[in-house]
Parts: sequence; C-alpha cells; structure tokens
Amino acid sequence: MSVALDVATADPEVDRPERPGASAPGRLQSLRRFWPYVRPYRRALLGATTLAILSSLTAVVIPLVIARIIDGPIARRDFGGVVVPVLVVLGLGLLEAVGVWGRRWLVSKPASMVEITMRAKIFRKLQSLAIGRHDSWESGQLLSRAVDDMATLRRFVAFAGPFLIIHFVLIPVGLLVLLGLSWQIGLIFVVIAIPLTYICVRFEREYSVASRRSQDQSGDLATTAEESAQGVRVLKAFGRGVFFGGRFTAQSRELQRTELLKVRLDARLWSAMTGLPQLAIAFALGYGAYAVVHGSMTLGTLVAAITLANFMQWPIIWTGFLLAELNDARTAGDRYWEIIDTPVDITDPADPVELPETIVGELRLEGVKFAFPDAKEEVLHDVSLKVRPGETVALVGATGSGKTALLNLIPRLYDLAGGAITIDGIDIATMRLTDLRALVSVAFEEPVLFSASVRENVALGDPSATDADVRRALGVAQATEFVDNLPWGLDTRIGEQGLSLSGGQRQRLALARAVLSGAGAGSRSRIMVLDDPLSALDVETEERVQERLRTVLAGATTLLVAHRPSTAALADRVAVLADGRIVAEGTHDQLLRSSSRYRELMGGEQQ
Repeated sequence: MSVALDVATADPEVDRPERPGASAPGRLQSLRRFWPYVRPYRRALLGATTLAILSSLTAVVIPLVIARIIDGPIARRDFGGVVVPVLVVLGLGLLEAVGVWGRRWLVSKPASMVEITMRAKIFRKLQSLAIGRHDSWESGQLLSRAVDDMATLRRFVAFAGPFLIIHFVLIPVGLLVLLGLSWQIGLIFVVIAIPLTYICVRFEREYSVASRRSQDQSGDLATTAEESAQGVRVLKAFGRGVFFGGRFTAQSRELQRTELLKVRLDARLWSAMTGLPQLAIAFALGYGAYAVVHGSMTLGTLVAAITLANFMQWPIIWTGFLLAELNDARTAGDRYWEIIDTPVDITDPADPVELPETIVGELRLEGVKFAFPDAKEEVLHDVSLKVRPGETVALVGATGSGKTALLNLIPRLYDLAGGAITIDGIDIATMRLTDLRALVSVAFEEPVLFSASVRENVALGDPSATDADVRRALGVAQATEFVDNLPWGLDTRIGEQGLSLSGGQRQRLALARAVLSGAGAGSRSRIMVLDDPLSALDVETEERVQERLRTVLAGATTLLVAHRPSTAALADRVAVLADGRIVAEGTHDQLLRSSSRYRELMGGEQQ
C-alpha cells in the first residue's frame, strides 16, 4: 500500500481534492443501490417498521383520549367514567412498549446479516483486483471502508433508516390530528415547519461534504497508525519516531477540525430543531389559554393539543440526528461503491482453455512489453526468453531494470502491455487464473507472512499438505531447526507480518512455502518464480539451502532473480536484463568471461 507522506494542513472549511477513483455522491444513489442487500430481509424490516409506526401512533391517540377524559368524566365529576379511558391509555402504552421491543427484535438479525454480506463482498472484490489497483489505495483507507463504513451502514439499516420512515409518517399524521383539534394551533406548527425545512436542506448539503472529508481523514489516520506500528523498528533505528508522531498529530488535528465543523453544523441544526418547536408550543399555549378563557376552546382540547405538540417536537428534533446519520450512511455507501465499481483488470478469459493432464513446464516469453499503471514509460520493451522444462534460469540486472516486474507477469499479478507468455505453448492469458496460479509457485523478495501458525503459513499454497510435507519443505529451506525451537513448533503463531522473526527466518519460511507449493503432495506446480529468495541469508546458511534447493529445482522450471554470484551460479543459465531487454545469456562462468555488464553486476568477480 502506498504511504501518504505529506502532512495534511488543509482548512476543513475548504473542499479537499477528490481521491483517485472517487465519484461525486449522487444524492441517494448509493443508498438505492443498497437495496439488493436489504431485499432478502425486506419482510422482517417492513414488519419492524410497520410495528414501530403503529406503536408510535399510539402516542398520537393518547392525547385524544385524554381530551375525552377531561371534557367528559372530569368535567362532569364522574369518577366512574374515568376507569375505561384510563384502561385504554394503559393498553395503548403497553402496545407502544411491545412495538419498541418487536422492532428491535425483528431488525437485529437483518442489520447484522447485511453488514456481514457487504463485508464479505468488499473483501472478495479486493482479492479480485489487480495489484496495480491495490497500489493506488492506502491500507488505512481500505481498513476504514471495510470496517467503519460497514458499521455505519448497519446502524442505518437497524436504526436511522426505519426511524426516518417512521418520522415521515408520524409528523404529517400528528400535524393533521393537531389541525383537527385546533386549526389555529396546527397552523402555528405548519408555519414553524417552513424555516425548519430550509435549515434541514442546508444542513444536508453542508454536512455531506464534511462527512465525506471526515471519513477519508479517518482512513488517512488509520494508515499512518498502521504503518508506524509495522515500521516501528525502522522509526526507532533512524530516530524518526518524533517526526511520525508529529505527522500523526497533524492528521489528528485536521480530523479534529473537520469533526468540530460537523459538530457546529449539527449544533446549529439541533438548536433550530429544539428551539423552534418550543417557540411554537409557547405561542400555542398562549393562544390556547386565551381561547379557553373566552370559551372558544375546551380545556380538554387545549391539554390534548399541547400534549400532542410536546410529543411532536421529539420526532422533529430527532430528525436532525437522523439526517446526520443519513449523510454518514450515504458517504459510507459512496466509499463502498467506489471499491465495488472499480473495474477488475485481470480476469478469466471468456473461453478459457482446458489444460492437459500433464504439464511439461516449458516457459516462453515472446516480445514481452510492460508498463506500470499510470506510468508514462515502459519498464520492459521487448523481452524474449525461453526456459526449458526442468531448467533453472537466473535473471540478473541493475536495480530498477524490471526483474521483479517480469516475474510478476508470469502468474498474471500484472498484465502484459504487449507480447505473450506461454506455458507448454499455451498463452497464459487464455488460462483460468486458478489454473495458472496452480501451475506457478512464487516466493517474493519481501517475505509476506500472516498472523497464523508456522504450519498454516508454509502450507498456504497447498492446504492438503501433511506435516511431513511441511517438514520436508522446511528442511529444504534450512528452517527446521529454528522452527523446532519455537515454543510450540509448527503450531507457533508467528505474529503479524512475522515481525517476531529475523529477516532470514522470514525469508526461509517464505521459501519453504514456495517449495511446498511447487513440490508438495497435492501440488500441480511445474514452474517456480523466485525473487532473490536467499538475499537475507548468511553465507553458510545460503550454501546449505542451495545444496538442498538444487534437488527441488531439478524437477521444476524455475526463473529466479539473483543479485549474488552464488545465487546466479545455482542456475543452469543466466539472462542479463538491461534497458527493458535481455542483452546477454549464458552460464554464470561464460558471462563472467564475455560480459562486462555481468561482471559489474556480480561485483567484478572474474574467473
């Protein structure tokens, strides 16, 4: 993942530039696209919302019953006539309580299932995207979108969405009932609704911008925290902890400014949503008192109207909070769809070839061209190379010559810009990705290990491998001794990125994984792609690994990057890469005698 190195100092009041791949929010378009995830649970959600609406409407009916009690039995001083209406109020209250419980019970599972489904889809999407796409995203941004944004959408499904629907039903019904009790008092609330509507529209427009900025900045902050934790050894070694601490603080302050902007917008909305209804109640109470004194309104009607008006202010107030949640959910939806809508560049062909039962393993590169995404110049111009079945070819070249890029083309981690790569005469572009990657075993220069046991890390490419298979692979990589010395042997969890191990130990485990994938009992791999697999080993360990590795490489077609003469000498043949082309081929000894470029790359060694 790329690292955002610049310290953000932008004013949160000013829109920041859009990120690569970001699209402008289409109002509720993201939430409309959200419907397929909700559809399987629509009955439960509809039932929960309907139950909540019915239970909320009981609060509208209760003031009407109270008016009947005051103007009827109480006005007539008939205590016995109060019993039935009181029981009705009690029943309505119980119905409201049951409705609240039922809504929460019905909505809990659908909301969590929607979150799980969306998380699974975004994870699968990230796994399907080409490496070039991943390079354009910061790790913290992906983490924020896959975790925080999904939680925001779950809250919207479980709470904000249903209550927005409830309030859009409850507020108009309440106003109609209020107009029926007293059109004058109802008119006061209708008039108050006009500025409230304007304030809500303005809030929605301004808050959506601040919400998107806040969620992006949270992703930046997560990226810095994650990279600082993973790179803590480097920061300590170079004394840059204070510098990165300052960057983290600056990003935190930027996020703080944006969050304070959201608070100011929210406070302005809540002030209006709270103050204006109270003002309306004051006017209504003043008018009602005048009307009761002059006999144009009954006391029961006034009490019912004020009670209903007091109840109605809470849906109005909470609508402000729900609008903020709606904006957060819409922003989360935008960020989610930005990833889901990212095109998958490397896919299975429309009509994939069926591979023969027996793969010999002849690898050919014919006029291969390649440029990194968004790069102006090609890294590889016209690379042609043939690796015969069972042959080991070392790829040698200066830093930046494209060696690693070339290796990444073979399992289609990147796609060619021109030319072709074939295995046994079959173009890899015509193969299913699963078939191709089952044929090609890979070990990267930078060993990547996961928070899992040694066994799980080594058997990653061959889940059917037995402990005996794992131990054979560890033996080839000269890793058996240090693994056995770990607290729980093969069952020892090696920690995130394997940081509890030395660089050489991590590299040997990665090499064992490649060996097992290429030579395990359940493996079909015939081609091994090794990116300088011995660079972190000491000379003595390297010699022992090479001795064992020769046996493994003899059975597979191997292309490996070499920087050391000892690694290059391991190969049957060496190809020198320069200026995007193969400029020399031969054995290690032949090239030392005939190629000055090769001698220079090998540190001036001569025979």
